[in-house]
Amino acid sequence: MRSKQSSVKRPDAMNLRQSIKTLWPYITQFKGRVFIAAMALVGAKGATLLMPWALKEIIDSVDKSIHPVLFIPTLLLIMYGALRFASVFLGEIRDAVFSRVTEHAMRDIGLKVFKHLHSLELAFHLDRQTGGISRDIERGTSGLSFLMRFLMFNIVPTLFEILTVALIFGTLFSIWFALITLLAVAIYITFTVTVTQWRNRFIREANTADNLSNTRAIDSLLNYETVKYFNNEEFEASTYDTFLARWEKARLKNRMSLLALNSGQALIIASAITALMWLGSSEVVTGTLSIGELVMINAYMIQLFLPLNFLGFVYREIRRALTDLENMLGLLNKKPHIADTPASQLLTLSKGEVSFNNVSFSYDANRPILNNVSFSVKPGTKVAIVGASGAGKSSLARLLYRFYEVSSGSITIDKQPINTVTLHSLRQAIAIVPQDTVLFNTSIRENIAYGRPTASEAEIDQAIAMAHLTAFINSLDKGDKTLVGERGLKVSGGEKQRIAIARAILKKSPILIFDEATSALDSHAEQAILTAMRAVTQNHTSIVIAHRLSTIIDADNILVLHKGELLEQGTHSELLALNGQYAQMWQLQQEQAKNT
Repeated sequence: MRSKQSSVKRPDAMNLRQSIKTLWPYITQFKGRVFIAAMALVGAKGATLLMPWALKEIIDSVDKSIHPVLFIPTLLLIMYGALRFASVFLGEIRDAVFSRVTEHAMRDIGLKVFKHLHSLELAFHLDRQTGGISRDIERGTSGLSFLMRFLMFNIVPTLFEILTVALIFGTLFSIWFALITLLAVAIYITFTVTVTQWRNRFIREANTADNLSNTRAIDSLLNYETVKYFNNEEFEASTYDTFLARWEKARLKNRMSLLALNSGQALIIASAITALMWLGSSEVVTGTLSIGELVMINAYMIQLFLPLNFLGFVYREIRRALTDLENMLGLLNKKPHIADTPASQLLTLSKGEVSFNNVSFSYDANRPILNNVSFSVKPGTKVAIVGASGAGKSSLARLLYRFYEVSSGSITIDKQPINTVTLHSLRQAIAIVPQDTVLFNTSIRENIAYGRPTASEAEIDQAIAMAHLTAFINSLDKGDKTLVGERGLKVSGGEKQRIAIARAILKKSPILIFDEATSALDSHAEQAILTAMRAVTQNHTSIVIAHRLSTIIDADNILVLHKGELLEQGTHSELLALNGQYAQMWQLQQEQAKNT
């Protein structure tokens, strides 16, 4: 079960100033569109502000007390209709033009986060919670879109409209109209900001609970078979319901706090409208104001407090969007521990010699994995690494790929320390068949082509043949277009390994690593793969990590690891003659083979 994440605001959370700084490059990227959208915004707001005046003129023109001879103000009616249409139409123009800016920003940010996640070291991905991260990215990009649209085109225009209405009230009518309006707005904004700040912790709690429940659900579904093996459907449902209950409680707190916010805002608006209507009605009775002017004041109040109420919603959503961006920004702010430096050079391959020089490594200080391991893999030779589980065999492959940094010592390829070359050129020089092959949920052919996406169809077919996949593919109704399922669950372990071998063959790297590549194969398939491995490893520098000693007896050198130390090395016959650890392992496996 996952530990509960803290709902306290992170130190790397983005504030309003930082959000504007983040958004600014995306806004200025389309200056023409931003200018057109701004002009449409000005036009829409201008039309909105003129509508109450036009309404006032229409009413006064049909008022008998002002004009004894009635007539229909045709031009004013047409103007009023045109202003109402212009207000909506120009607003739609603004949104349509600016949508290109927001959508492109979402695309760029989403791509940036995706690429950044791939730049982080293996340790991060082993610890990550995929479901929670996917929600963080989804909410973060949506929050970014909201900020782009509403921060630039709702907050500032609404404040401008408030000041304009106050100016109109103060100029055309009593100063009290302006003072009541500005006081109500000031109280409203202060109340909204204060209460929204208080509500943010409930939003974070709801987001955290949402992440945890989503992560647990994805974990359970990805491990569907394990759930079935142990009859734990009810346990999974109960555990998931525990997370959902936490989410439900957090959402309830969020909703109740929203009730307090909305009720307070409604009270402030109702009080302001009551005061203004009382003041306006009093002046109509005394003859200071006409009916048309009272209607204009009422129209301005409605027009003012609608966006003011929307301003409260926008501010709440902006705060929520900033909160949603916290985790995504935390990902972007997380610097990879293993990365290229300005001094990194391209790996220059001449022979493909790999050397481990007094390499020590541990995942943490209390768990040493390798201790002063030294060996060389000569160009074009095959070196096998054997040993008990936990001896550090697979760690050697991860260190060579530079998924982790060595604690001490060095690893070189053709005398070049791998920590001085670019990660791309280093990993381009190595192809691996991992112990646990995970496939993409695409077709067999697409999974093989992933080894080198630019490979020709003929090269893919050749890799399929070398991995002895042809007969298996021909037995399928859809051939190599058959989907393998999520994580390759629709194909057997042996078939997955052969797909992984074909993928490694296609990459055409000079250094090959086989991390227990035949561990999931039966004897017949194993021999076929060994034949393919022998063919593909010719003229390659090869490292074969093996459990079955029978698969590596032709290796040029065999390294025997024991508790992170290099205990023995030599050819198969030399190690048997030594009658040490390797000979004991060989004898034990031979006896097991006889008994099966």
